[in-house]
Amino acid sequence: MKQILLVEDNPNDIELTIEALRSSKILNPIDVAEDGEIALDYLLKKGTYANRKTSNPIVILLDIKMPKLNGLEVLKIIKNNPKLKRIPVVILTSSKEDTDLIKSYDLGVNAYVVKPVDFEQFVEAVKSIGIFWVLVNESINNNL
Repeated sequence: MKQILLVEDNPNDIELTIEALRSSKILNPIDVAEDGEIALDYLLKKGTYANRKTSNPIVILLDIKMPKLNGLEVLKIIKNNPKLKRIPVVILTSSKEDTDLIKSYDLGVNAYVVKPVDFEQFVEAVKSIGIFWVLVNESINNNL
């Protein structure tokens, strides 16, 4: 099973996202990067991840508001890299700003989901994302 990469700096949102995915019977490994620099090291197999043996993730769940490199900067790098650009990226953010939404789609995001404030709605949103991108969507071999 291919892994999911969750790029999120909020420990509560990390825990809730993983719990929601697991409760929807998604058993794929979930790797977590707590900022944009770590996410890029992971994807580009640099630094701590230089010896990472796994293939590219089946989907990246990416927050926008993060330290070091924000989600939009990470998205731009991913979508401009020939080895990474085919990985589906879902922005999962609390930002309802039109500029973030527009910029995300201009940069090539596959989906933009605003994190609901309500716990139950948040869980349902993450379940829906996971079911679609992991179980329903037909993915290609991202290492081509």
